[in-house]
Amino acid sequence: MTSHYRKSFGLLALGLAGTMLTAIGAAAQDDSVKSAQDYIAEVTKPNPPWTGPTSGPTAQPGKTIVYVSADQRNGGALGVAQGVEEAGKAIGWTVRVLDGQGTVSGRSTALQQAIALKPDGIVLGTVDAKEQAELIGQATQAGIEVVGWHAVTNPGPSEEFKLFTNIATDPLTVAKAAASFAVADSGGKAGVVIFTDSTYAIAIAKSDAMAKIIGACSGCKVLDVEDTPLAEASTRMPQLTTSLMQRFGEQWTYALSINDLTFDFMSASLASAGVSQEGYPRNVSAGDGSEAAFQRIRTNFYQAGTVAEPLRLHGWQAVDELNRAFAGKPASGFVAPVHLVIAANIGSDGGPDNVYDPENGYRNAYTRIWTGK
Repeated sequence: MTSHYRKSFGLLALGLAGTMLTAIGAAAQDDSVKSAQDYIAEVTKPNPPWTGPTSGPTAQPGKTIVYVSADQRNGGALGVAQGVEEAGKAIGWTVRVLDGQGTVSGRSTALQQAIALKPDGIVLGTVDAKEQAELIGQATQAGIEVVGWHAVTNPGPSEEFKLFTNIATDPLTVAKAAASFAVADSGGKAGVVIFTDSTYAIAIAKSDAMAKIIGACSGCKVLDVEDTPLAEASTRMPQLTTSLMQRFGEQWTYALSINDLTFDFMSASLASAGVSQEGYPRNVSAGDGSEAAFQRIRTNFYQAGTVAEPLRLHGWQAVDELNRAFAGKPASGFVAPVHLVIAANIGSDGGPDNVYDPENGYRNAYTRIWTGK
């Protein structure tokens, strides 16, 4: 073979190899997008059926419990508080709510007050168990049963932090739902900014998982991960949003946050930058499903989706878990399925109060357990 033919053959081979690699890359990208689209179709189905407990101990009489909220301005903590109060009334207990007001010192003070009340049980409403480990230890030493809601990263009992159980949807699955929406909705071309809050271990777990999913999409890009305290969202988010718009411009097509609270304070800055309310970046929250978020999604006002927690259901579950603790029984092990609320399903899942409250009969299921009927 002459050098001319060898050179031509080599160029042809390189060209074919390049074409094959491009085709393989395109096929992998198509598979990634298709997988994300299939997953989103599954987690947006309205009103998943009841998969929680149908048996357990009957109501333990005369109990007093305290719900310690990290911050009642947070729609998630507020919604669970409402569920705890509703379930407490149904089971015949006395319930008191204390507000940590979004600061470490406030949460410590609220938990100290709860312990001083000498209740039978305490529910931690997104109070980080690591942050308040010493006080939780004091509570359990005093014979108070402690149940967490988003108090540690994973659902289930926590021997390390003395929790009878921790109630939450699986944070990694929540993160998958939010990030998969960006991949599916963009056709595998999302430019993403992720908002987290390193105050909370569960927030870091979610944001890391979201970054990993976006990173696995070859046509997508994580533009930035912003660590900004949720408690300071009202003062930080307007300027931060403006700064991100200036830095990334049209590259920024999706914002993923670990909580809806982030998006409560973005709209004015996006509007000032000339972004239409249904335009880009499209905002998706990996957590909670606040009333404000539901209203934004319903009206296409600077939010496309939220991985909504069944907040009131979780409040009822917290009461049921405490009842199991009081009766000397193990935790139920129930983990509610992940559910993504978007414009297409909000008519079924929003309800009149703008919260995700699945019509799966959970109130009746728990009431039947407690009454033994």
